[in-house]
Amino acid sequence: MSSDAFLARIVAGDTTAFAGWLARAEGPVRASLASFARVIDVEAVVQEALLRVWQVAPRFTPDGQPDSLLRFAVRIARNLAVSEVRRTRATPVDDIEIAVEPETPDPLLRAAIVDCREQLPPKPRQALDARLRGGSDEELAETLHMKLNTFLQNFTRARQLLADCLGKKGIAT
Repeated sequence: MSSDAFLARIVAGDTTAFAGWLARAEGPVRASLASFARVIDVEAVVQEALLRVWQVAPRFTPDGQPDSLLRFAVRIARNLAVSEVRRTRATPVDDIEIAVEPETPDPLLRAAIVDCREQLPPKPRQALDARLRGGSDEELAETLHMKLNTFLQNFTRARQLLADCLGKKGIAT
């Protein structure tokens, strides 16, 4: 069944219908932002996108294809994510994960990374450490007794805080 079965009731302002649509749409919208998870707060973008869908639903015109409202929500979310990346000038910091490994050739860089890592709040540090050990995000979140999204937020926060700390030490990430 297409999620557009809820559309007429959503347009009429039926919050129960929106909740039903939301239950089906939230996962795919969140999944569409996976490539942004390392540089922005995906949960905030998902929430903003879904709020905007609710606000513009009365003016939304389906294109005749299945799940048009869901595709619209994904487009809104991705546009918000791109805007957030531009606004924050966020850049992926993938090299930090490599540099934390024991075989980092530059001992001064390693010392700076270790110092910055020790300054991380506990939950983001746990998420970063778990990601460095490896495994799927779902498994890591479960191991840390976190919801997947909470794990991803903590990991993103750890990366950003680590990058900020290194930046203050004059190390570009």
